[in-house]
Amino acid sequence: MFGMTFATYIVVGCSDSVFLAGADQEKEYDGIPRADRHRAMKVLHVITSLAEGGAEHQLRLLVRRLPHDSEVVTLSRPGAVAAAMRADGTTVHELVSRGTHDMSAVGKLRQLIRLGHFDVVHTHLHRAGTQGRFAARLAGVPRVVATEYRLSAGAAGAGRPAAGIRARYLSGERFGRVTIAVSQPIADRLRDRGVPPARIAVIPKGIDAAEFRYDPALRAATRARLGIPPDVPVVGGVGRLEPGKRFDRLIRAVGQVPGANLLLVGDGSARSALQRLAVIEGVADRVTFAGAVGHAREMLSAMDIFASPSDQETLGLVVLEAIAAGLPALYATCPPLEELAGAHAAVDGAHRLSHDPESLPRALRAELLCFAERRGARLPARSAGDRYDAARMAASVGRLYEQIDG
Repeated sequence: MFGMTFATYIVVGCSDSVFLAGADQEKEYDGIPRADRHRAMKVLHVITSLAEGGAEHQLRLLVRRLPHDSEVVTLSRPGAVAAAMRADGTTVHELVSRGTHDMSAVGKLRQLIRLGHFDVVHTHLHRAGTQGRFAARLAGVPRVVATEYRLSAGAAGAGRPAAGIRARYLSGERFGRVTIAVSQPIADRLRDRGVPPARIAVIPKGIDAAEFRYDPALRAATRARLGIPPDVPVVGGVGRLEPGKRFDRLIRAVGQVPGANLLLVGDGSARSALQRLAVIEGVADRVTFAGAVGHAREMLSAMDIFASPSDQETLGLVVLEAIAAGLPALYATCPPLEELAGAHAAVDGAHRLSHDPESLPRALRAELLCFAERRGARLPARSAGDRYDAARMAASVGRLYEQIDG
């Protein structure tokens, strides 16, 4: 356990110090020898996959900025993000796991942890969290952290999860010391699964805005490769092609916006259904499925308007990436932008959609008029503030490592 008690969630990353909620708020790093608080640590990050995805890119950003010696092990065959991390000089191990209950993978992980003399084991995504925490316990590593990027709610999307789900989750969670939730809704779901509040830390995901800087040459090259004419307005969406992302709404909306093309970036189980829907709606010739990409910058550069129609996003980081690329953004939910709007500090060119089915096509038509009035000029890059900056995220995680009593 930590060397202190808490009355509520740990809130990390509020300033240059780690602030702890509760009666012992002022006792930073209580119980940890002062000499060890800022020493360099050796960290092993265990992740289910290093192909293309939000969690994978978050790990890439984290490792690049942590003030510690970090190595990574992927439990699936490596992909584009693994290649990018290796290009940055990060050691990436490959250990293919056949499933959550593959005990041979746990044994190999334990051996890797022991041979590497790691001070911290940090897991990312579900399978890695289950196997990595258990292997770290077997290897005798005291500092074990897990990050939850997405966690389903209870049955029918609301309420407490079934007892069996809670029991299975807690059976793995107990082998760790703290779980990082990337948003408050994820923290609430962890609590609903029975995780003690003192073992939950909220650290928002971050972006490196410079990585999404608009490039007109990249725009032209990407459009040429995709077969999109240079002067056609393009509405875009980025994410896993899964039912919860609601890209079906975007396809239907484009059917009501003559003259606009739709660019969908990502892959998933709903791709075939979405392609059929485009045919049914009569817009198949105006919809481009680009597939998964290693990084979204080139695709964002090729777009003129960004839309995120899912109302199940716990953070909406892709919307922040879009505004960093100078795009007007329409979104069903994006808590960082909603917080700013509620504080009367709304980000220009970012608009929340209503529950009215006509909201999305109506907003797209309005943005296309604005785009025409600007004569195709890009909006300036904007942000939701430094709370969602990748450097701040990494600094908060680094402080959390130090806070755990080893």
